[in-house]
Amino acid sequence: MNHLTLKQLRYFQALARYRHFGRAAEACAISQPALSMQIKELEEGLGAPLLERTARQLRLTSFGEEFAARAREILRAVDELADLARTARNQLVGRLRIGIIPTIAPYFLPTLLRQLNETYAELDIFVRETLTGKLLDELAEGRIDTAIVALPVSEPDLTEVPLLREEFVLVRPSEDEGQPVPSVETLRTMRLLLLEEGHCFRDQALAFCNMQTTRPREWLDGSSLSTLVQMVASGIGVTLIPEMALPLETRSAKVSLARFPAPKPSRTIGMIWRTASPLREQLRQIAKLVQASGMAFSKQNNLTLHPLQPPR
Repeated sequence: MNHLTLKQLRYFQALARYRHFGRAAEACAISQPALSMQIKELEEGLGAPLLERTARQLRLTSFGEEFAARAREILRAVDELADLARTARNQLVGRLRIGIIPTIAPYFLPTLLRQLNETYAELDIFVRETLTGKLLDELAEGRIDTAIVALPVSEPDLTEVPLLREEFVLVRPSEDEGQPVPSVETLRTMRLLLLEEGHCFRDQALAFCNMQTTRPREWLDGSSLSTLVQMVASGIGVTLIPEMALPLETRSAKVSLARFPAPKPSRTIGMIWRTASPLREQLRQIAKLVQASGMAFSKQNNLTLHPLQPPR
């Protein structure tokens, strides 16, 4: 067997992830013919096929599936060696890859990035915004270093650090201003607008309302909190949004806001990272800055985010 190269492993990892030569080539910033040649040389060197190519789809062989899992482990270990070298310098420099969920990113991210750039001037910060499930996969594969999500995620290989508690606010049409806040029982009978499947905030709203995930016919889904608020402004229904979204999403929408009595619906925002990450001590310092930035954001916007136990 010829010597394998890290470049070949990274190209194959991209192909295993996207199951499409064009998208994998784009992700690797090379041409599709160049990617195909590298994969062909890899298969020839291994002496066994990694892929099943058909006119309609691309699948991994059973050997390819196992090889992909081993390749991920190797590439993650290589990335961790680079992280280990960074920790030896006792300062955070180089690239830091941060994941963040869509119900946090548009509101809190500008404040956080400003604080990170001021505090860690030598960091090259890469931000990845996507759903929690995808962030967990990318953390496991070493494609990001840490993520800011709603907790808990309850993954045994990840460290969870709770940072902030945030309440949910009821958004109703403007003509409902001053009306009594509906009870949970009443809310269940109303047309409740929710984020589409895959958003953890959807699950949290359902849990508060004690609703099943099977969607009744009268429910409507949105792809973003902006969409939900605009639908409410049009009189279609009501929705719940996290408090940090209020300044941006309700700024120009003709809606009314109402806060629930205790026990108030809320979520815990925190950071997660691989427990074995060489950057874990540095990430704890980042977590402190994330918490401080969250409180600064809350004060600037007259919100009531609550700090949790300071990261140790």
